[in-house]
Amino acid sequence: MWKKNKTLVILLAVAFIIKLFSLFPNAVERYYTHGLYRFTSAVQRALFGWIPFSIGDLFYGIAILFLLRKLIDLIKRLYRRKADRQYWAKGARLALVIFCWVYISFNLLWGLNYNRHGIAADMGLQVHPYSRNDLVAVIQTITERLYALDSTGRLNREALYKKRTLFKGAVNAYDSLNLHYKGISYSFQSVKPSLYSYLGNYLGFSGYYNPFSGEAQVNTTMPVFVLPFTTCHEIGHQLGYAKENEANFAGYLAAKSSADPAFRYSVYFDLYSYSWYYLYRQDSILAKQFTLALPVGVQKDYAELRDFLRRHRNPVEAVIDKLYAQYLKANEQPSGKLSYNEVIAWLIAYYKKYGAAAI
Repeated sequence: MWKKNKTLVILLAVAFIIKLFSLFPNAVERYYTHGLYRFTSAVQRALFGWIPFSIGDLFYGIAILFLLRKLIDLIKRLYRRKADRQYWAKGARLALVIFCWVYISFNLLWGLNYNRHGIAADMGLQVHPYSRNDLVAVIQTITERLYALDSTGRLNREALYKKRTLFKGAVNAYDSLNLHYKGISYSFQSVKPSLYSYLGNYLGFSGYYNPFSGEAQVNTTMPVFVLPFTTCHEIGHQLGYAKENEANFAGYLAAKSSADPAFRYSVYFDLYSYSWYYLYRQDSILAKQFTLALPVGVQKDYAELRDFLRRHRNPVEAVIDKLYAQYLKANEQPSGKLSYNEVIAWLIAYYKKYGAAAI
């Protein structure tokens, strides 16, 4: 009995130790994020970053085919009445072993970053509930940035259709950020277009990080003006900012540091949406006034993005959204998909510490 279940028992013990370790953010921050993860993530990017296509996407494809094969086998056995007790016991043991391997690999390769102190602690930001006046001040500043970038932010757009230019621009943005903030540095580029970009339009994702390969994937079929910030966001995940609001904030710091106006336009375009959402909940009339006051070009971009999302909306996307929200909640993000919007709390804390000029 012990020989038969030895592997499973060991895996369960390791999973338990990882879960226990995750309960201590100080230890996670010191020994994992700034220790083990810094080494393993750099190795992953060095190993796979030079390959022009996504190894992680191939891994996902193989995993899906494996699950489909097992599902077909199950259906056949049920139809032929060959799914006896031994079959179910063997299948349950295999499923538990696979789950343990995925859980252990996921956490050791990246997932423990969900349990670190995070970017607010790194930067000494005091993140507290904010007032309506704080929110209005920040959205006013973001609006001013959009006005300033309304023309220059469009000059380099066509070049961003070249994926190499887009990804290099994001790496350069992080290099620029590192010049005046040494806490965030990016080595060994590994950013790639998703092999499932067109499918992603219907499933509702603009990008994702693969912890098993260390690659950042970007859905490059979306409107080009959202791609620079999306790319910077995914690199934020690579650097150990697992939570969506923190990856958004890391992406914001990088994109606003970029010498390319298209990158700065992209980040303020997204931040306006996030801040507008919260302002609308408090004062819908004022929120609409901000929208009407936006430059015509910016309003056209928002209309284009809404139309793009509307054309790809479908019932499957709603299911994926709910499943993804549950995944976020299970990983220290109780707000679900609203976690993305919560970057505004970090932005307001940044505003209070450094002033409007720093935004």
